[in-house]
Amino acid sequence: MIGLCQKGSCRKLIGHTGKCDPWPTNCWSFLEEKDKKKLSKAGYATPRGGKKGAYQNHVYRNNKVIIPFEKINVIDTSNYEDGYIVRLYPDQAFISSGILSEINLPDGEPLVIGENAFVLYRSHQSFDEFPPLDEWSVRHLEDKNGNIVEKRSSEVLDKGHYILRLPKVGGGKKIIKNEVIEGPPQGIFAPEYANKETNFLSQASLAWQIIHTSSSPYTASQALHLKLILDECSLSDGVHYNYLGMMKGNITTCPLCLKRISYDELHSHINLENEESLLNSGLIVDGTNRSTTVNLFHMIPLEYERLHHNHIYVSWGHATCNTKLGQRRCYSLAEVKEMDIKVAKLIGDSIETFGWISDDDKMIRSPNGAVWIRISEELYIERD
Repeated sequence: MIGLCQKGSCRKLIGHTGKCDPWPTNCWSFLEEKDKKKLSKAGYATPRGGKKGAYQNHVYRNNKVIIPFEKINVIDTSNYEDGYIVRLYPDQAFISSGILSEINLPDGEPLVIGENAFVLYRSHQSFDEFPPLDEWSVRHLEDKNGNIVEKRSSEVLDKGHYILRLPKVGGGKKIIKNEVIEGPPQGIFAPEYANKETNFLSQASLAWQIIHTSSSPYTASQALHLKLILDECSLSDGVHYNYLGMMKGNITTCPLCLKRISYDELHSHINLENEESLLNSGLIVDGTNRSTTVNLFHMIPLEYERLHHNHIYVSWGHATCNTKLGQRRCYSLAEVKEMDIKVAKLIGDSIETFGWISDDDKMIRSPNGAVWIRISEELYIERD
């Protein structure tokens, strides 16, 4: 009889060899290499502009996070099982040149630069206005013997007080100040965090959705181990996926447009010819059109206040739909139907209902798949 080991929290199969493991990635070992790579990438934190913010890039989500000083009052630091460090800009760290601010975290713990915080210099002007204290040093990595090393590991510690990400000033033959990059990346973008358990289950859910794409080269019999793991989360029966629009029947769909996702779209490059609303967008300018047609899709946008990268809300969706949705929640048709707020057109004396609107007035869905998204907020003009 096939089943999970379940010794402790082991998710290997009964009778397995080797050590028990609660996160056995061999449950999707039958996937082609290109699918494994896409799945692995979904488990990475990949912030845009990571270098200038001292963020780590292409590392797993279960890593230390950087908490911006301006967000410390809205973040629950207990969410970050793998640790955190607070980033301050110079004008946040100093009252004036040479005089530090005295700051406590919401729980009363003091903020100590060099221990649970660091200063990020991003301009030559801020460096000149609030220079590092004489006793400070640039952040670096040390092993247990105090030797400076280049690569992170479980036995390596961060030391030092500040990071330099100073851009070049001037251009051509007239360079006024050179670019200065000193200090290693300090952590990942906090909204992208997920602990190891959540990250594994998210990848398992995404693997299941790959298997169920249209024209998938896989069969259900190959995924019995994966199914057993998803059974623990009540996901393999498809009810959850269908409710949120991630699947229709047993076929994976884009949660926004509800069109079936074909297996080839996971690896084909995006084509904007049929996307009239995006032809003049920044997708072409910044090179995002080199993206694959289908990418990681979050039903609830990532934010500092709560962690939303988890197996309940991750799916695959069209890159163009991701762009249209932006930082908005993707409500499914089932969800807005449950809210039971219908929208209608008033044509003369007749009223014609055509869909349901979310209770935050940000999304309308019709029963046939059309979607309307609110793209701006109300303007409230004060009158004399």
